[in-house]
Amino acid sequence: MKINELFSLTDKVAIVTGGADGIGKATALLLAEAGATVVIADLNLEKAQQLVDELEKNGQKSLAVKCDILEDQSLVDLVDLTVSTFGTVNILINNAGGGGGGRENPFKISVNDIKRDFDLNVFSGWRLSQLCAPHMKKSGYGSIVFTSSMSSKNASPNMSGYGGSKAAVNHMVANLAFDFGPEIRVNAVGPGATRTAALASVLTPEIEKKMLEHTPIKRLGTAEDIAGAMLYFASPVSSWVSGQTIFVNGGGVQTLD
Repeated sequence: MKINELFSLTDKVAIVTGGADGIGKATALLLAEAGATVVIADLNLEKAQQLVDELEKNGQKSLAVKCDILEDQSLVDLVDLTVSTFGTVNILINNAGGGGGGRENPFKISVNDIKRDFDLNVFSGWRLSQLCAPHMKKSGYGSIVFTSSMSSKNASPNMSGYGGSKAAVNHMVANLAFDFGPEIRVNAVGPGATRTAALASVLTPEIEKKMLEHTPIKRLGTAEDIAGAMLYFASPVSSWVSGQTIFVNGGGVQTLD
């Protein structure tokens, strides 16, 4: 297979949750550049539509869908609309998520806060994978990619729910690979400290300096760095890779403490 074929997503349909900004947006842009038709699923429909307009100016087919990953009917509607519009779905980027990482003092929060971490990061992605899998199997091509986190293997204070939920993602991916194969590959990308709006809200020059002390590649990540790993898993170049979590972290460990 030639190099351009290894990364080609021509005639493939991709859903990217949380696709209107940050890592999701960078991933959507890269998948579209590789030839995919991309469905931008996001709570912020206006921003999602802005990205669709940008893609369509470049001649790339796309669709904006408002989606709340905490609402099951919203997930069902997302998949139904994708299939009714474009005929199938081949790639699912389970990027939307969140939680209280760094603020989860177990003496000041409730079990509902921890449950929400798992609702956002584990259960929603599992459900969306379940909904997409039959269409992927029918098409003969499927790649599901979850956004994990370095917190899934780091140990830090006030991170028990968020870190625990992301660790669950890694192990869930390894198990779903058996359930969904051979037509569907299931993997995860674990970003290190990446320059997104979420990180900017807590990042200080002092924290950044400390992070880079333990990072061989002496810079923080960009959304495009993470999108490159997403493209790898989405495309035929990784056709014999499943059940894996790759950490994109500059070779090091970055924590807030």
